[in-house]
Amino acid sequence: MPDATLLDPRTDVRRAISVTELFTIGIGPSSSHTVGPMRAAHAFAEAALEALDPVGVRCELFGSLSLTGRGHATDSAVVLGLAGHLPDTIDPEAITGILQGVREDQQLLLGGRLSVPFRPDDIVFSHEFLPGHPNAVRFTAWDGEGREFTRTYFSIGGGVVLEEGGTLKIANAIVAHPFASGAELLEVGEETGLSIGEIVRRNECAWRSEAETDAFLDAVRAAMIASIDRGCATEGILPGGLNVRRRAKALHATLSARSDRAAPASVMEWISLWALAVNEENAAGGRVVTAPTNGAAGVIPAVLRYYEEFVEGATLEGSRTLLATAAGIGFLYKKRASISAAEMGCQGEVGVACSMAAAGLAAVLGGTNQQIENAAEIGMEHNLGLTCDPIGGLVQVPCIERNTMGAVKAVNAAHLALHGDGSHIVPLDAVIETMRQTGDHMRSEYKETSLGGLAVNVVAC
Repeated sequence: MPDATLLDPRTDVRRAISVTELFTIGIGPSSSHTVGPMRAAHAFAEAALEALDPVGVRCELFGSLSLTGRGHATDSAVVLGLAGHLPDTIDPEAITGILQGVREDQQLLLGGRLSVPFRPDDIVFSHEFLPGHPNAVRFTAWDGEGREFTRTYFSIGGGVVLEEGGTLKIANAIVAHPFASGAELLEVGEETGLSIGEIVRRNECAWRSEAETDAFLDAVRAAMIASIDRGCATEGILPGGLNVRRRAKALHATLSARSDRAAPASVMEWISLWALAVNEENAAGGRVVTAPTNGAAGVIPAVLRYYEEFVEGATLEGSRTLLATAAGIGFLYKKRASISAAEMGCQGEVGVACSMAAAGLAAVLGGTNQQIENAAEIGMEHNLGLTCDPIGGLVQVPCIERNTMGAVKAVNAAHLALHGDGSHIVPLDAVIETMRQTGDHMRSEYKETSLGGLAVNVVAC
């Protein structure tokens, strides 16, 4: 039985987190149900090949990974990972062919180098919840003499994977300006005169040079913009059986034909379009940025595009500041609560993304650290209690539209905060703790299991 404390971010709030942990480029439709299991399967394949000479492999999905696994393409992700592929390097266009080959041949190339038999029933969906985390996957490989090699992994949110009994396999570092709460972050700013974005970027120097961090942020920005552009250029029906039609291309054509692009209502529609485009790409299994999850992948890109296209004087450096500031707020949610919908509901995904985006936008609009912290607090305060109840276990309804709501709300939160002086009744730390408590008290039916809410009140066709 795993030690549950290993899975509680609050037991290690002093650990420094890098922007490379928060923003990762991968594939849809889910960071915890697709990206995480693929990484776990890849890690297991490598370990199994080191431990023995496998002649077979089996996978068991537990809890939320089982209940919504088919809708989140968890089974496909497992096959891809076992075959040696990773979400940040696999070509999305090649996925269908790889999976079809495994189905037809009933063989997979374990770790990309050893052929073993593999059939659909070698992936078992168990509704049992393992201790420690709702997202669990167990792999077993065996050799010709019957010796077995077994490992269990937990997908703890944002694509991060923890092996049972282990610790996060992420390089720690001693940063220049450590902080583990919003209050500490503001204190660092007061003591150093640095903005939140500057604090984050100074801390990144513990892992790499400033130029390398800028290159990473630029790559994240480019991937976000590319996902918007692909979504705006693609039409058709999303996979999964709900027959959800992609709307971004038609909406883009409608908005592009208007002459009043900067009218307030049009601006709101453009923001909604950009979020819609990203999450349609995500639902189709396309390339998106986990920010901080795939289910909420459209919020920050939409707000970033709003800054670049509607804010006078927008610059590349400003886009870096927006992302770095957003990351600083995201760190707090990872440290003090969770960004996993299986633990927190959608408040931990779209709610966190809204809070991050609001902070980033407030920063590039000239906000003080206090106003930035206020924007982040507003963004989450009005997402508290948001459930995760995807119809058919698919990251489509209500997930796609929910990202448009989160993006618009983030812009509103930033502007509201800038109209104040930074003082406010509810501190960010209090709203993060409230989110955590709300997630703890939320029934499991509303935490990415598709056993409650819209998932049972709307018939999935």
